[in-house]
Amino acid sequence: MKRILITIAFAGIVVVGVAAQQRQGGPAARYTPAPGAKDLRAVLFNWAWYMGMLRGPQENEAVATLELKATGTMQVDGQPCRLTKYRISNNYQLTGERIQIACTRPNGQTYQNVEVVSGQYAWDEDTPGAEIVAGKGKATPRANLLRERLIRLWASPQGAVKAAAAAKENASVSWDTGKAVVTFPIPGVAGAIAKATLSAQNQAEHVEVRDGAVVTTFDYAKYDDYNNPLNKIEAFMPGTMIEKRNGVAVRDLTTTETETGNLYVIMPVPASVRKSASPQSN
Repeated sequence: MKRILITIAFAGIVVVGVAAQQRQGGPAARYTPAPGAKDLRAVLFNWAWYMGMLRGPQENEAVATLELKATGTMQVDGQPCRLTKYRISNNYQLTGERIQIACTRPNGQTYQNVEVVSGQYAWDEDTPGAEIVAGKGKATPRANLLRERLIRLWASPQGAVKAAAAAKENASVSWDTGKAVVTFPIPGVAGAIAKATLSAQNQAEHVEVRDGAVVTTFDYAKYDDYNNPLNKIEAFMPGTMIEKRNGVAVRDLTTTETETGNLYVIMPVPASVRKSASPQSN
């Protein structure tokens, strides 16, 4: 990825503006890790940078949302289900994820669901945004799936970077056969600890999350810009994503298209879900 692409949207005036700010005692020069630096700050910077998540003249991490479409298979009631629709909508700033799912079981039966998590609430929808407009759709509380869904969000390719950076002193880095391994807590899931192993390209290739007796792993490969050809911005996501729970594959996804340009994505909590139970404490 060429560094100049980070500021191309500013039509070349950013360099002049930054230089002027520095001459006038403005913001300090942007941080750039020393070559070969292995400390946590350097690792987190390179991780975000090689994901294409840094923006602006100071190269701040400013990704707010994600849209991703995929094909593949997932487990439904212990059976493989071939996906005909899989659409992820993430909001990292408000902690929310909506996954629209449609798939076909081996016996030909179809399955449809919309999985949602927002803050400390989890629920299913029979249509996206169910019950936000009175009389439209039904939301079913799924408090028992809150931890699973928050783990999926914060162990995701972009979510893991953000969670590790937000953890600050609770995050650490070690090195295993030349690869950085970043350890950090999963936000909103007390006791759940993630370990992200980064590739030579500074991108997460394996994330393991331990939450009590449950071990969830995510394997990511084939990073590329999967945005529409008219909107390539070199923000990279994996082309393949395999999720396993206690060693059993539960989702095997192939990315078909992404939108990494911070679209409007929200997951308002329906009143019926709020009434069903108080949000779980961290």
